[in-house]
Amino acid sequence: MSDPFYITTAIHYPNGRPHIGHAYEMIAADAIARFQRQAGRDVFFQTGTDEHGLKMVKTARDRGVEVRDLADEMSGYFRDMASILNISCDRFIRTVEPQHYAASQAIWTAMRDAGDLYLDRYEGWYSVRDEAFYEEKELTDGEGGVRLSPQGTPVEWTAEETWFFRLSKYQQPLLDFYAANPDFIQPDSRRNEVLRFVEGGLTDLSVSRTSFDWGVPVPDSPGHVMYVWVDALTNYLTGAGYPEAPNRYWPAALHLIGKDIVRFHAVYWPAFLMSAKLPLPQKVFGHGFLLNRGEKMSKSTGNVVDPIKLAELYGVDALRYFLLRDISFGQDGTFSDEAIVTRANSDLANSFGNLAQRTLSFIAKNLDGVLPDDGRSDPADATLLAAVGEAIEGYRMAFADLSLGQALEAWMRGVFACNQYIDVQAPWALRKTDPERMHAVLGTLVRAIRDLAIAIEPVVPASAATLLGQLGQAGQGHDALGDDGWYVEQRGAGFRIAPPTPIFPRLTIAEVEPA
Repeated sequence: MSDPFYITTAIHYPNGRPHIGHAYEMIAADAIARFQRQAGRDVFFQTGTDEHGLKMVKTARDRGVEVRDLADEMSGYFRDMASILNISCDRFIRTVEPQHYAASQAIWTAMRDAGDLYLDRYEGWYSVRDEAFYEEKELTDGEGGVRLSPQGTPVEWTAEETWFFRLSKYQQPLLDFYAANPDFIQPDSRRNEVLRFVEGGLTDLSVSRTSFDWGVPVPDSPGHVMYVWVDALTNYLTGAGYPEAPNRYWPAALHLIGKDIVRFHAVYWPAFLMSAKLPLPQKVFGHGFLLNRGEKMSKSTGNVVDPIKLAELYGVDALRYFLLRDISFGQDGTFSDEAIVTRANSDLANSFGNLAQRTLSFIAKNLDGVLPDDGRSDPADATLLAAVGEAIEGYRMAFADLSLGQALEAWMRGVFACNQYIDVQAPWALRKTDPERMHAVLGTLVRAIRDLAIAIEPVVPASAATLLGQLGQAGQGHDALGDDGWYVEQRGAGFRIAPPTPIFPRLTIAEVEPA
């Protein structure tokens, strides 16, 4: 394999258990990673947990436990979620790892050697929940006179000695970089937000804390730990082997993050990298939020949903498919039990699953399970295969452009074409009137179903692998892919299949208790 593709999620803050928003980001990144593997790219996919910062200290204090014990416990829940949701990450990183400490201290030293760090006193507004500093002009008044950040989180006045990063120095270099790389920030709405922020003027950034000691120690500065975002952002370099010369995966091809942390990734992070004289990532994509029945999720309103419960009720692949099919990638989207069930039943059970089941069952019953050759003895066969090929090409083009919902819409056009073809050709009638033609029709359907299953594997990997196994396709998941993205061994006409079992069961609605 060649052409490296390094994809990351944001590392998740584990002061609480995972929620559906964490799962959404992991699933989207996993589907993109699997898609790129199919395309023959040398993929490295990293996710993990961001375990330092004041929020962790306060949460541990409230629970009466040591902060490292809290970090160990909560990080484990995120790792478990990744396993349950079939996330094919190559590395699950934790910011408490010694290698990450070394990377964080190395980039700090590089920024200091560039003359971009200086010691001063910080007085200003800080949001513990966001782990972010805000200027007065960004704040609004909440109930009871509480000052709120742009994210709606309370801020508090902070005063302490800190190290500052000369962010103001990089205002014009950043603007020049955005102009030279117009696709660096996606979607366009996020890019426009960042441009307005940077054009409005950048002030130097406080990058160390002295009010607590849970973090990466600042080199040669006793009592100071790094601002959590310096530490957190550096995880991407840690995964690429830094502080040794970054390996072949750097610069990252894609940082996939939530829209609320675009500023950190599209302003602070490239400025840090410029200062350290390191290559900048190729793209930062800020996806939207998931809304529970149209409402923002929060513990205070009691509508936070556990993704593991959803997966247990509806199946991992059904959940994965719904999130990528129904949520316009890059925008906010809403979900509900009814929406998951409706989409999974419509697309997976009734359309694709039923297509595969009745085709393979017919072969098992009437051809002793022996796969027929597609033959292409009729123009209708070539027309179907062309339609499926066009649908898959549209799917791949949209997926490569990160238009995931549009990609699945294109894929469904291939499924619809197959269902229309089988209804028109009616192999059950041909069995009596024209057995030779029946063989050709069934062979054409087998080829189309196989191609559709391979295409959809990044989204529903377990289900696609099971279906391909029923078609006599060797291997399971992306590990069985050859350099060209196809499965290593493709058995065709003459292979005897076992009686098939349904891949996508019909679902019924089961309300999920809030997390």
